[in-house]
Amino acid sequence: MTDGIHFLDARGPDGVRLYAIGDVHGRLDLLERMHERIAGEIFLDKVADWRIIHLGDYVDRGPDSRGVIDFLIAACARDQRMIALAGNHDMGFLEFLEEADGGGLFARYGGRETAKSYGVDAHFHSPDALRLTWAELRCEVPGKHRAFMLNLRFSIGFGDFFFCHAGIRPGVPLNRQDPDHLIWIRNEFLDWPDLHPKVIVHGHTMTDAPEVLANRVNVDTGAWRSGVLTALVIDGAEKRLITAQA
Repeated sequence: MTDGIHFLDARGPDGVRLYAIGDVHGRLDLLERMHERIAGEIFLDKVADWRIIHLGDYVDRGPDSRGVIDFLIAACARDQRMIALAGNHDMGFLEFLEEADGGGLFARYGGRETAKSYGVDAHFHSPDALRLTWAELRCEVPGKHRAFMLNLRFSIGFGDFFFCHAGIRPGVPLNRQDPDHLIWIRNEFLDWPDLHPKVIVHGHTMTDAPEVLANRVNVDTGAWRSGVLTALVIDGAEKRLITAQA
């Protein structure tokens, strides 16, 4: 399959500037700095309309998952042009709140830091410790946080771009993608050489620097450990990258 949109030819919708922010993973400090930078650009450039798209993975690994969720809840309530998509870690957190699973994503990959941000000293080494952690988190995580994560959408499209957390299943129409693929897929998508119906903007797979390829753009620069949060800016035919750094 060679028909599709090439990054160099791709355009955003006329009159709307788009910002797509990569994986945050508990780095409230970087998310706040990114929003400050974006707000400054919008003000100085007198941007008439815009969307800020967060590509998921708000929790785990970094120090302030609770603060990130609070920030996004407030931002999305304040302006409907703020968009939050689901990541696999966000869904993994919800799954742990439903069922204490010591072998799941939350317990194995950064959930201890998330729990700490809610005031819970999490341990997963024994059935009793796991059950206690689960019970305490169930009490400490506000209902509005669960509701926010439950209502996250899995993808959105604007112009020649399609935004999701991890990527798409090549060859499957964009409107028929499996939500699990949208938050979990890796190699089948990352290694796909041909163009897609739209340019895919995603995170999920950490890289030292943003990846800008003909068929996709990866803006996950591992903010939780690198101290660099990356966003793609799309304004008509113009495309550029910006960062917020510790």
